[in-house]
Amino acid sequence: MQKYFLKSAKIALVLVYLVIFAGAFVRLTGSGMGCPDWPKCFGYYIPPTEQKELLFTAGKEYDKGQVIIKEESLLVAKTDFTSKPTFDASKWEKYTKHDYAIFNPLHTWVEYINRLLGALAGIACIITFILSFGYWAANKKLILLTFLVCILMGFQAWLGKTVVDSDLSPFKITTHMLAALLIVAFQLIVIYTVQKNRKQIIFNTKFNFILVLSLVLTLIQIVLGTDVREQVDIIAKTGAPEIMWLQNPTIIFYIHRSFSIIVLLTNLYLFLLNSKLGLGFSKIKWVMVILLIEILSGIAMYYFYFPFGTQTIHIVLATILFGVQFYTVLESNSKKIAL
Repeated sequence: MQKYFLKSAKIALVLVYLVIFAGAFVRLTGSGMGCPDWPKCFGYYIPPTEQKELLFTAGKEYDKGQVIIKEESLLVAKTDFTSKPTFDASKWEKYTKHDYAIFNPLHTWVEYINRLLGALAGIACIITFILSFGYWAANKKLILLTFLVCILMGFQAWLGKTVVDSDLSPFKITTHMLAALLIVAFQLIVIYTVQKNRKQIIFNTKFNFILVLSLVLTLIQIVLGTDVREQVDIIAKTGAPEIMWLQNPTIIFYIHRSFSIIVLLTNLYLFLLNSKLGLGFSKIKWVMVILLIEILSGIAMYYFYFPFGTQTIHIVLATILFGVQFYTVLESNSKKIAL
């Protein structure tokens, strides 16, 4: 079981990041309500491709929980039945969690693929948990860690349901993002625990302190960024063109923009300190590259009015940055040699 554990853990991590990417793409395309119910999509395990499939049809077999759109409302079948030639309201009840009743095939399938990836990531985490029992004698903590990841994945799925039920509440979307970062963190701990052939690095108290600080700064920046994104989403929903999305931004936007300079300078200092002292933290180079692309995508969104894909790149890179920094913190704090 140990033979396949590390590979399984890495696959699970990749799938978690794919879910984050898919979630960002869902927001980019405005597909968050593409499936207005959860866990099914319009009451189907495989969603419809045409709106006519969601309209009342005489002589059709309906399953309990199946959804139709009637008079701009979602109706849910109370039981299994075959419809009569005329609509019988007693067989249906109104969907009460929200009043969103629009079918867009693109939005539906983008959201559905996002959910499928989430399910695959969950399965990969469960497989990793099962394989962790191969370390029963050597490291029982590994079993606990992989179990916690599974619990967090279940919690994340529940959060996804609450996001849909709330018709995309900004606060719940932010919580959804932070929960994803927590899953990434635990999964990286699992991977690092069993990782072999680690590169030789040197512990330095000053470097380690600033490294942890940089991780905290990144988390703060992500939270600020999600708030800015929420404000942009509110304006975008009104149908306003991209040129107006940041025409009158809130104070949080200016804090977020200025804070990026602090994040950049902190990590630049780490990069220079690592090079000067020869500490061996190679991933600091990755951090600098990610940060530069992250800043460029932010500049593109503000000055060039949200070119397609820049929002997704900006969000996904922020989560990758967090992952690389967190793994570097694990590398640093595992070392016993101090200068």
